[in-house]
Amino acid sequence: MKLGAHVSSSGGIHTAIDRVEAIGGDSVQVFTQSPRMWRPTNHDPATFERFKARREGAGIEGVLCHALYLVNLASPRDDIYEKSVAALCNTVDVASEIDADGVVLHIGSHLGAGLDKGLDRVCAALGMILERCSDTTWLLMENSAGAGGTIGRSIEELALLYDRLDGHPRLGVCLDSCHLYVSGCDVTDPVELDAVLDDLDREIGLDRLRALHVNDSAAPLGSNRDRHANIGEGLLGEKLGVFLGNPRLQGLPAVLEVSGKDGRGPDADEIRKVKALHTRATAAVRS
Repeated sequence: MKLGAHVSSSGGIHTAIDRVEAIGGDSVQVFTQSPRMWRPTNHDPATFERFKARREGAGIEGVLCHALYLVNLASPRDDIYEKSVAALCNTVDVASEIDADGVVLHIGSHLGAGLDKGLDRVCAALGMILERCSDTTWLLMENSAGAGGTIGRSIEELALLYDRLDGHPRLGVCLDSCHLYVSGCDVTDPVELDAVLDDLDREIGLDRLRALHVNDSAAPLGSNRDRHANIGEGLLGEKLGVFLGNPRLQGLPAVLEVSGKDGRGPDADEIRKVKALHTRATAAVRS
């Protein structure tokens, strides 16, 4: 796995490479604008070239951009829907400029309007946005953890979108270990994890799995509560190694989205812990 972290890009998007290199990561994920507001960042185009040069120099093997958490492509409210489409278009455009490997997206919630109506709005947006992706930069649907009208909590729901979009050649998947766990898949059980990967392979194709989020969970199995925990400090603990060691998940960008010891995001200690756990887990599989 190309183990890395979500880091800040404050001071210019190229600075994300400095930050992830400093903590020992091999992949990186960033927001392309402030995650707390709709207004896009006016990037200096020179920072895109600096990003690509620094990535090559630092040997960062995977780059992901995460769409705003505000984005809800299933929203029945026209104002939120339009802002969501515009924000995701901007993220895809910036990601393509820096040759990112993927843009990770939470689909959103239909907020009680019904799954069919929600899917219609999502597919209309994604069909247009996918045409903005470059051959390098894919759009990656992340499995979600919410309750109620949240779309994308299962492989089956992601497959509905994949099929409606005719298996677009730049449409892929990002799996989050915590989200799987709180949605009812016990990722600490090799049989259950393999069953989910079998479903993904059958319904979409494992070749479309392009990235991972590696997070421990502070919320119980099946709780539908998205509560990340630092590596080894949550309910998964050492058994997060089942996810990390699965042979079908190797070789992918795998980023941490945890708070770190000071609440400021993944740090060198979290990278050290996850790399050590990955080493133990893959050794156990080989033995």
